Amino acid sequence: MPSKASTQRRRALAHFREVDPTMADAVCRLDPMPDFPIGPLARQSNFVYLARSIVFQQLAGAAASTIWGRYAALTPGRRPPSPEELLALPEAKLRGAGLSRNKLASIRDLAQRVVEGDLRLRSLSSMDNQEVIDHLVQVRGIGPWTAQVFLMFKLGRLDVLPPADLGLQEGMRILDGLERRPTAKKLEQRAAAWSPFRTQAAWTLWRVVDEVRT
Repeated sequence: MPSKASTQRRRALAHFREVDPTMADAVCRLDPMPDFPIGPLARQSNFVYLARSIVFQQLAGAAASTIWGRYAALTPGRRPPSPEELLALPEAKLRGAGLSRNKLASIRDLAQRVVEGDLRLRSLSSMDNQEVIDHLVQVRGIGPWTAQVFLMFKLGRLDVLPPADLGLQEGMRILDGLERRPTAKKLEQRAAAWSPFRTQAAWTLWRVVDEVRT
């Protein structure tokens, strides 16, 4: 029996063959998109996923992983701090784990909103895409890009593409043989034809960049 991911890929491919044969060719050639969410993060709470997203912002993977490991070890057991545990931790311990003042302020804002009930993370799966984005960008340090990536990789939404992502812009430049990267607006306009499979298109554009680098 075909997996959910393979069924979605087949439907997306049929759509791209009608509206964008170049994208269809890339989908056929490159690694297939998995059925998100996958891996250890699929088992983490929405709070932990978002806290991790804040820690990893603007950091190289190895450095971010080290800081996240220290942060996760601040409370007993294998689970990273809950919102209540985080708010109870002294600032010195959090800073000692490697969190910058800005990231510490962002994670604490996230936790405070969860504890006070302003941020209903358990309800996100029942919201539409724009509602999720509007809900999350209330938090300091969470912008549209972080919210869109959360939709893709944590909630497994199939029609999301963050146009401000430089990797996607570079992927479109390579795919179309352009001299310069398209603007976020140009990418968003192009992506309209890929709906309702924009997540598959985004995954493919990232793989286009990987293909050139390797």
